[in-house]
Formats: sequence, C-alpha cells, structure tokens
Amino acid sequence: MTAEAIISTAYPQIHSLANLNYQITLAHTTLTATRHHSDRESLPFLYYILLTAIIKCCCVIRVHFCCKDTEIIFLSAIHSSWYIKNINKPFSRLTAGRDCLFSQPVMPPSVPTVQQMTKEQTGVILLNMGGPEKLTDVRPFLYNLFSDREIIRLGPFFMQKPLAWLISRRRAPKSMQTYEKIGGGSPLAAITHEQERALEKVLLAHGAYTVVTAMRYWKPDSTTALQKLAAKGIRRIIGLPLYPHYSCATTGSSVTALQLAIKQSGTPFTLKVIESWPTQLQYITALANKIQEAAAVFAPETPQVVYSAHSLPVSFIKNGDPYVDHIKASINSIEQLTKLPGKLCFQSRSGPVEWLSPSTPEMLAQLAEQGCKNILMVPISFVSDHVETLYEINMLYRQQAQELGMRLEATSSLNCDPLFIEGLKELVLAATL
Repeated sequence: MTAEAIISTAYPQIHSLANLNYQITLAHTTLTATRHHSDRESLPFLYYILLTAIIKCCCVIRVHFCCKDTEIIFLSAIHSSWYIKNINKPFSRLTAGRDCLFSQPVMPPSVPTVQQMTKEQTGVILLNMGGPEKLTDVRPFLYNLFSDREIIRLGPFFMQKPLAWLISRRRAPKSMQTYEKIGGGSPLAAITHEQERALEKVLLAHGAYTVVTAMRYWKPDSTTALQKLAAKGIRRIIGLPLYPHYSCATTGSSVTALQLAIKQSGTPFTLKVIESWPTQLQYITALANKIQEAAAVFAPETPQVVYSAHSLPVSFIKNGDPYVDHIKASINSIEQLTKLPGKLCFQSRSGPVEWLSPSTPEMLAQLAEQGCKNILMVPISFVSDHVETLYEINMLYRQQAQELGMRLEATSSLNCDPLFIEGLKELVLAATL
C-alpha cells in the first residue's frame, strides 16, 4: 500500500491536499516515508497519529517509529510554505507493538521566531536617573547624586561622600523650591513605571518578559529590581537605559551600578546592555511627530527649532565620551523627516567646571539679538518629563524668552507615546536574538 492510499483512507481532506498540491492558511503537511519491514499492520495507530497532529496543526509533531523510519510533520502556514513531498513513495507496514516518542514542538530551523527563542523568561531593566518624589526626598537624592564620581569628582575619592553631604545640605532648600513649582516632586518615577507596564504589555506577545525599573539615584534601585526578577526565577537580563545617547555620566554610571548589584546579589544573572540608540527608527519618528505637531502652533510662521540637551563637563568629551556625537546623529535623523533645521544648546549646568556650550540661556540671548521671534524648544536628551522639562524649559526659559521679546513653545515629552514604546520593544527584541 502506498503512503497516499493510507492517508486517503485515514483523512480524505488531506488526500485532496496531496492531489491539488494546495496551500491552506492554517497548516501545511509534509510526510516523508522510508521503508521499514514489519510483520504486523497498524493502520489504527496511524489514524491516531494523524488525528492528534490535526488537533495540534500549528505545531511540529515528530513521530518516531522505532528505527528512524517515519516522520509526520505539521507546519504552521504562518511561518513556512511546505508542500506534500514523497507522497507516492511505498509506505511500509508499521509495527504496532513498539513505543512512539513525541518530541518537543519545534519549528524548522530556517524560520525561527522570537517567541521560540524566549521560552526562557527574560527580565528587562529600565535604567533611569530617578528623582525626589516628595520634598523630603530632595536632600537624600542630592546626596546620592553628588556621591557619584562618574558625574563629578569632588576632590580625592575619600572626600567624595563628605563633600556630597555638605553640598546636598546647602542646595536642598533651593531645590525644594524648584520641585514645589512642579507639584512637590519629580514625576519621573511614576512615568517610568508607566513605561515599564506599557513595554511589558507589548513584549508579552513575543515571549516571556518581565519589565522592572532601576533608578540610579533614587528608588527603586538596581538591587530592588534584581530581587524582583530573582523572585520569579529570571536569570537572563537585558539592561535598557532610557538615555538614547551614551555618556559615562548616565548610561555608564547606571550600568556600573547594575553590574555591582549583580555581583553582590550572588545570583548567576547574565546581563546584556543596550548601550545607546540615538537613531532608533520609532524614537526618531516619534520625536519628529512631536516637533511637527508643536510647529503647527506657530502657523503660518515657521519657528526656529532649538534642541536643548543636558550639559556635560567638556572634559568628558575630550576623554572620548560620544554623547555629543550621538545627539547630533539624532538631530540629523530628525531633520531628514521634519525638514526644519535646528540649533543645539545645553542646559542644567552645575559646578565650577567648563561645561558644553552654548548654554540654553546663551542660545536664547543670541537668537534674540538676531531678531528671532518664535522658538520651538525640543528636549532632545530627555524621553520623560522631569524637572529639566517641566521647570527649566517650560517655566525658566519660557520666561527668559518672553523678556527678550520672543515666544517660546516646547514639544511634549515622549513619556508613554505608543510609537516610542514600540521603539523600546524593538530594541529589546533585537537584543533577545
């Protein structure tokens, strides 16, 4: 009896597929048969195999009959277009009394999917700077910030923490006044947790992911994030800094803290870090959309676009930090979409060192001298609202522009913009492969 005859007897619909060589959208069938001599018939056993495979038609089911003789493979049409092969080869009588082994479901190696590659749970840690959530948090937050020698070196290393304590105590009252103006605390933690939930939701369609947050200078810190993942048995981690542009003061410092926490945890985590993503497609497109939306407010006039990035000491750049190059790469990609040329400046200077220039206040003064009347400010290095966007740009710089006879509007931050979240998802999926 031929293989075609056996299948025709067992399931006429499959026989029609063989005759027509027809692709269906639910499943394609491949049957390969080789000779195997036996003394007993086992057609009922074949019926059982075929019906079981049909029920699991979107999986690959390998059926081994003792000595490497037969495979029946059902493939999902979504992943591959396979046709019935070798359908007319002689089909031997099967041994009914021997064991049958069903292997784990697998897909053809030529068409692996992300979901198959992420059966092991993956933890994603969103790395961010953090901020005081209430006024009483301001002083300890500043102490954590100035204790970090990755950002600023306060004398010899043994003097870092004592000097950080003095500086935080002196600066806390003024900083508390600033945070009072934006509601009594930074919204950064709340926004990052929203991003965390949104990212996990879109990732779950692609595998087993758990997303948590680790703040560099506030809570939850890296240790807390790792404890959450360890409690779920997760060992594989992807570190995703919410800083598109790499700097040793942001991504570098956050990753160093995470690596230290992993070492101290005693848990065998494996870590992969997405170091930078200045030209990630969805990120750039989302920013371009924000710029075009905000520019429409000035119609029929065209505003001067000003990109304001967080400043860094010049010494960092001289030592090879790619921060400015990354920002310029982002701006170049954005301008290809918006066709609106912009100027770059730097905000949030702090401390008696040489900082990147021009500063944002200096840029505003220069534009006023040039007769500029309309400014569209883009917080290029910030993906979430916090004190630098809510106070410095929307209050301080807007007031300065008004005093100089100019109108200043700012683009809204990305926060949980769906396109931005999609971009974060793509970064994680690329790092998973």
